Amino acid sequence: MGLQPKNVLITGANRGLGLELVKQFLRLPSPPKTLLATCRSPENAKDLNDLASKHSNVKVLKLDVTQPTAFENFPKLVESFIEGEGLNLLINNAGINIRHGLEEADSESMMETYTTNVIGPLRMVQALLPYIKQAAKSSTDTSLNCNRAAIVNMSSILGSMAENQSGGLYPYRTSKAALNMLTKNMNVDLKSEGILCFCMHPGWVQTDMGGPNAAVVKETSIAGILDVMSKMNGETSDIFIDYNGQSVPW
Repeated sequence: MGLQPKNVLITGANRGLGLELVKQFLRLPSPPKTLLATCRSPENAKDLNDLASKHSNVKVLKLDVTQPTAFENFPKLVESFIEGEGLNLLINNAGINIRHGLEEADSESMMETYTTNVIGPLRMVQALLPYIKQAAKSSTDTSLNCNRAAIVNMSSILGSMAENQSGGLYPYRTSKAALNMLTKNMNVDLKSEGILCFCMHPGWVQTDMGGPNAAVVKETSIAGILDVMSKMNGETSDIFIDYNGQSVPW
């Protein structure tokens, strides 16, 4: 069947991996009916706004995942676009990377990173869960997949304890390890509701966050991620996957 979710929401969609996700979803044989793309400052998101001006299914929404008050009216705004059909796919992509080592890491850098990378995705799921459940219940497909109802959290191999051989990056590593546990919990708690939950490692990607010397271009990373999404189901116990479809150890 391929990847063809009807209603999709992507956070952090104004640049990097988020923007590339929007571009490649639009190039699918069956693009989403509604593609909600959030960012903190839509007025500065030129590339995203250009896409929205050319594709009527793309809606740019203002959202700062670090601000609790931002979620007060956000669910109703989402509901106004999905028109009672539910939200099939939520991709929690927004994130930050404060590169502090052992001696530099402090409570401010740790909490800022944790608030964005862990509490942000948690709040998104809490706010939009009724619509994700609605999508799962209204689908004639009873299997777990990204077309029916799914939550995808953008993690990193830097959050893997098994793969950590170099240390450092205290705020980022610990936040992604926490995001992995958050995802595992969601996978356990929501499977019976017909909702698939997993986390993705996009690779070391050439973005503002990854830097110009990264090994993977964003086009390759996102193409791989969409391929993984098209194949994920409830039959596998592996829910921490890289863009090549390989399992990443916790």
